[in-house]
Amino acid sequence: MHPLSPTGRQLLDRRHFLAHAGTGLSGIALAALLADQRAAGAEKAETWAPAIRPDAPLAPRPPHFPAKAKRVLLIFCSGAVSHVDSFEYKPELVKWSGQPLPGGDKLVTFQGANGNLVAPLWKFKPRGESGKMVSDLFPQLAELADEMCFVHSMTAKSNTHGPAESQMSTGFTLDGFPSAGAWVTYALGSENADLPAFVAIPDPRGVPQIGPANWNSAFLPAAFQGTPLTADKPIAHLNRPAGVGPDADRATRDLVKFLNDKHLEHHPGDTDLAARVAGYEMAARMQLKAPEVADLSRETAETHALYGTGDPNKTKAGFARNCLLARRLLARGVRFVQLFNGSYAMGEGVGNWDGHKALKTQYDVHAPIFDQPCAALLKDLKRTGLLADTLVVWVTEFGRMPTFQKGASGRDHNPSGFTVWLAGAGVKRAFSHGATDEFGYKAVRDVATIYDLHATILHLCGLDHEKLTFYHNGIHRRLTDVHGRVLEKILI
Repeated sequence: MHPLSPTGRQLLDRRHFLAHAGTGLSGIALAALLADQRAAGAEKAETWAPAIRPDAPLAPRPPHFPAKAKRVLLIFCSGAVSHVDSFEYKPELVKWSGQPLPGGDKLVTFQGANGNLVAPLWKFKPRGESGKMVSDLFPQLAELADEMCFVHSMTAKSNTHGPAESQMSTGFTLDGFPSAGAWVTYALGSENADLPAFVAIPDPRGVPQIGPANWNSAFLPAAFQGTPLTADKPIAHLNRPAGVGPDADRATRDLVKFLNDKHLEHHPGDTDLAARVAGYEMAARMQLKAPEVADLSRETAETHALYGTGDPNKTKAGFARNCLLARRLLARGVRFVQLFNGSYAMGEGVGNWDGHKALKTQYDVHAPIFDQPCAALLKDLKRTGLLADTLVVWVTEFGRMPTFQKGASGRDHNPSGFTVWLAGAGVKRAFSHGATDEFGYKAVRDVATIYDLHATILHLCGLDHEKLTFYHNGIHRRLTDVHGRVLEKILI
C-alpha cells in the first residue's frame, strides 16, 4: 500500500516510482515507433502520387506496371437492370415460380413486402460456342456472349439509387469523392493533347440520378473531371464568336499565349495559374478537334446502319449516335469514356431501368433502345482492333429481387447479388465468375464488391489500387477506400 501524506493523499514510494517510470518509457517508445510507421506509410503513399506538370496536367504518365488496357469504356445502365431477367439464368426460379421465397415469405425490401417468386419474363437460351445462357431481353448483345466475362456475384452497399449510383461511379455512397474516370486520368493523363482525357456521355433523355457527381473530380485537381458531351449536344462555347474569322482568332490566341508565358515567367511557382493556362490552351485546341470527333457524317452508311442511328425511335437513334461517338473518342486516345443509358428524367414513358410496378412493359420499351447500339459498339471495337487494348465494363447500380413486389408486377431493389460484365483487354472471354443462390437473391460464391471491381479496372490499366492515392484532409484517399482486391480469376 502507498504511504499517506499528512493530508491523507497517497504518496509515490520508490518501488512504484520505478514501476511507473518503466511503463511510461515503454509508452514513449511505442508512440515513437508508431510515429515512424505513420511517417513511413505516408512516404510510401506519396511516392506513388503521379508527377503532374502544372502546365500540362494531362500529359501522358507511365503506369505502375505494364498495362493490358490503354483505355476504358464504362457503360452504365442506371436504374438497376434485373439480372434474373437478363444475364443470370436460374432454373430453380422457373421451377419455384409462383411460390414464396423459401425462408423469405415475410421479406421486406426497399419498397415494402415481397410477393412470390416470379420466373424470368424473357426466355433464356444458350448463346455462341460457349452455350452461355442469356435471355431474349437483349437478343443482339446475347449473341456476343463469347466476348464477355460475367461477374454474377457483385454486391453493393446501398439499396437506394443515388448512393448506389455514387458507389458504382466513385467507390463511396457519400458525395464528395472522385469518379473512377478521374482517378485513371489523374494517374495516367491522356494520349491525345487536343481532347479531354475523360468524357462522360449522358443518355439522350438526360443525366442519371446524381448527375455530374458520376463524373466529378471532387478533391482531385479539376483538370481530371469528366467533360460531358453527347452526339447531339457538342461541347458548349467552343465555336468562334460571330464575325471573327480564323486568322483573327489565331492571332488572338497567339497574343494571349505570349502574355500568359510572360506572366508565368514572373510567377514560376503559381501552379494554379499554370493549370488554368493549360485549361484555356486545351479549350483552344478543342475548337479544332472536338467538332471533327462529333461529326458522325464521316462514318459510312454501313456503320450508321449497324448502330441504328437513323432509327425512327428518336431515343434509340440518339443513344446509337452516342455509342458511335464513344467509339470515335476511344479511337482518338481518350483515356476514359463513361457512357450512360437511362436517365432520372422520363422519356417515351421510361426514364431508366427502375422496374418496380410494370417491369415487362417498361423493359419492352427500354431494352430495344439499348440492345442494338451497345451490341454494335462491341462489334465495332472488335472489327477496328480497338477491343484488344480497350477494357469495356458494363454496370448497373444493383440488381432486382427474384420476387415481385406485393400488389405489383415488378421487382424491388436488390444490392445483395447482381451481374456486371467485362470485355476486351486483359479479361477472359466466355467466362462466368461467381454466382448468386439458386433463386438469384444473394451472392454466395466468389462474392465480389464494387471495391473489387474498381481494383480490377485499375489493375488492368497498370495501376495498383493500394498505391494510387491523393492526400486530402489528412488522409491518403483511394478509389477503393481501405478495401478491394483484384478479381484474379477473371484475368487472362
